[in-house]
Amino acid sequence: MLSQPENANGLPEPTQTVLLSTGTAEQKRQEIRDYYIQTWELYESLFDCLADERAYFNKAISLRHPLIFYFGHTATFYINKLMAAGLIPERIDSHIEAMLAIGVDEMSWDDLDDQNYHWPSVANLRTYRNKVREEVLAIIDTMPLSLPIDWSSPAWVILMGIEHERIHLETSSVLIRQLPVEWVKPQAHWPACELARHDRKTVPENETVAVKGDVVTLGKQDDTYGWDNEYGTSEHKIQAFSASKMLVSNAEFYTFVEAGGYQNPEWWDEEGAGWREFAQAEMPTFWVGSPREPEQLKLRLMTEEVPMPWDWPAEVNQLEAAAFCRWKAKQTGESVQLPTEAEWMILRNQVPGDQPDWQTAPGNINLACWASSCPVDHFAQGDFYDIVGNVWQWASTPISGFDGFRVHPLYDDFSTPTFDGKHSMIKGGSWISTGNEALKSSRYAFRRHFFQHAGFRYVVSSHQEQITVNPYETDGLVAQYLDFQYGPRHFNVPNYAEQLVDIAVKNVSQKGRALDIGCATGRASFELARHFDAVVGMDYSARFIDVALALARGEACRYVIPEEGDLVDYCQATLADVGINAQQTERVSFVQGDACNLKPQAELYDLVLAANLIDRLREPARFLKDITPMIRTGGLLMLSSPYTWLEEFTPKENWVGGFRENGEAVTTHQALRRLLASDFEEIQQPQDVPFVIRETARKFQHTVAQLTIWRKR
Repeated sequence: MLSQPENANGLPEPTQTVLLSTGTAEQKRQEIRDYYIQTWELYESLFDCLADERAYFNKAISLRHPLIFYFGHTATFYINKLMAAGLIPERIDSHIEAMLAIGVDEMSWDDLDDQNYHWPSVANLRTYRNKVREEVLAIIDTMPLSLPIDWSSPAWVILMGIEHERIHLETSSVLIRQLPVEWVKPQAHWPACELARHDRKTVPENETVAVKGDVVTLGKQDDTYGWDNEYGTSEHKIQAFSASKMLVSNAEFYTFVEAGGYQNPEWWDEEGAGWREFAQAEMPTFWVGSPREPEQLKLRLMTEEVPMPWDWPAEVNQLEAAAFCRWKAKQTGESVQLPTEAEWMILRNQVPGDQPDWQTAPGNINLACWASSCPVDHFAQGDFYDIVGNVWQWASTPISGFDGFRVHPLYDDFSTPTFDGKHSMIKGGSWISTGNEALKSSRYAFRRHFFQHAGFRYVVSSHQEQITVNPYETDGLVAQYLDFQYGPRHFNVPNYAEQLVDIAVKNVSQKGRALDIGCATGRASFELARHFDAVVGMDYSARFIDVALALARGEACRYVIPEEGDLVDYCQATLADVGINAQQTERVSFVQGDACNLKPQAELYDLVLAANLIDRLREPARFLKDITPMIRTGGLLMLSSPYTWLEEFTPKENWVGGFRENGEAVTTHQALRRLLASDFEEIQQPQDVPFVIRETARKFQHTVAQLTIWRKR
C-alpha cells in the first residue's frame, strides 16, 4: 500500500500539477519535492498488480519492450537528462542507463522487435531505483531555484522527469491490461468501477448536440510544465457542427460489429485494412469471447475480466474509430467523423477550470474515481458527458507543431518523430491521466493502430481534416538544400537566393516571365514571384520538385541536419517564415526538367536564372545553346557558379572552362564570352556572390560563386 493519502474510492490521491510562478522559491522547492515523491510511489504501486515474474519479462505486445524495461526506464530517464543538463557529475549505473534509455514505441503495426535483451532482475532494478530516488531528492534540495521556472531552470529537468513518469504510469497500465490475466492480480488501491449495465437494452441511446462555431486559438497559456509541442499558437475558424452527447459505448459500437463492420472493406482505409488483416480483428481488442455471442462477452480491465459493461466507452484504436464513423455516415447520410483538435477544444471550453484549480475532478480523471472506465452517462459536463476523463478521445488531427514550435534541447525527440502525419491526437485524458496529461493544453498522439485507454465521440461536421504523410526529410542532399535555401544565416552571409534575385530585379527591364532552372527546393523561384508575373521553377530532381510543391501548398517541410555523430538537429521550413504569401506562390509553377534536353517554349522569358547549375551538367554548352531561343530580345541570362568542375558530373571534354587550351589557361568566364558572344552582351563585370552551406553543427561550406549577367541581343 502507498504511504500517500487516498481518495474515497481507495485510489492514491494525485497531487495537483505544480504551478511555475506562484509562492516563494522555497515553497516551490517543497511542492516539487512532494510532487516527485508522490509520482515515484504512485508509479511503483502500479507494479503491485503483477502477480507472476513472467509479467515483467514477457512482452505484452510485440511492439514494445516488456514491463521490466518500463519499471527501470523512468528512473534512468532522470539520470540521463540530469547528465545531459550537466547537473550531476557521474552516472549511477551506466549499463542500466544505456539499456533502459530508449523504448520502441514508434513502430508500424507489422514491425516486430525481435531483439533479445539480457534484462536486469527486478531486485536489481529496485536497488537501482532507490539510488536514483535519493540522488534526485538531493538535487531538488540543493538546486538553485528562482521563479518563474522556465526551460533553462534545473527544476525544469526534474519536472520533465516527473511528467515523463506519469506518462509511463498510463502506458504501463495499458501493457498490464494486455498481459495474460493469470499473470496479474487486482489490488485494493487500484479498484475497478462497479457501476455497469449488463443488458444492452438498458444503455441510454446516444444523440448529437448542436455546437456553435467559433474561432479557436490553440497553444499553451497556463502556468504549468509543458512538452514542446504544446507551445506556439494555431488559430482555427470552426463552423457550426454537432457532436455526440456521450462517448460511443460498447453497446453502440456493437451495432457496428453486429453489422459486419470488421468484415466490410468499405469502412476501412488502406492503413486500417492492413492492420485489420494483420491482427485478424473482428471486435475490439479488450473484448473477450465471441462477437457472435454478445451476452457471453467480457471486458478485460487492467487486472481482471468482467461481464461486458455495455454502458462503458468502447476502447478501440483510431483505425477502428474511423471505420465506425464511415459506417455510421452511410447509415445516417450525414458527415460523421472524428472531431478535429480544434472542434474538441470548443467542447472542452464547456468544462470550467483546469486540473491545478480542481477541488473536485469534473469526471473520471486524475485518479479521482476508479482504476477503470465507468458508464458514459455518469459525468455530465455542460451539454455533454466525459469531455474530459473516462477514456481518451481519438481525434482526426495528426499531431504537428504550432507556429513558433521549438524543440527542447534536452528532449529533442519527444515530439519531432511524431510529426509525420502518421500519429493521431488523443484528447481529454482517461481515468489514469494525471499531471500534464490531465491539462486542457496537453497534446499526445499515437500511431493509429496503437491502444491506450482510448475511445471516441463522433461529430457531424463539414470540415475535412487534411492528412498528409510528412516525415522528417532525411535525404542528405534534400535536407541540406532546405537548410541552405530556407535555414538561418551563417557567419553573416546573406541568403544566396535572395542575393541573386535582388541583383536580377535591378537589371531586368521587364518583369513578365522568369525561369529558375536548377531551382532545387525553390527558394529563388519564390523570391522571383515577389516581382514577376509568372515564374517557372525547373529541376532535374523529382525529390526537389516534390519539396518545392509541398512548400507552395503551404505545408511545413521538416528535415534533419547532422549535428555530430548520430546527433541531429530537427528543423522546419515554411514559406510563411520567409515572408512568401499565397498570392505570390500562385505565380510559381514547378516542373521536372533536364537542362540538357530542354523542350521548346511557347512563351519567352524575360529572365533565366541558372544558379550553381552549369558545372553540374553533363553538357553545359548544349544547355547554353538550347536556352538562348527561350529568352526574349532584351531579356537576361544570369549564370552563377563556383565553377567546381568534376568529372563525376561533367565529362572533362565537356567542361566549359578550367582547362588549358594550346598550353594556355581557359577560365569559365572566358569560355562563356566565346559561347555567348553571338547572341548576348555581357552587361557588367563578373561579380562574386558568397554563400554558406551547413553540413554539421561545426562544419560549413563557405563558397564564392561568380555571377555573370548577359542581355539577349
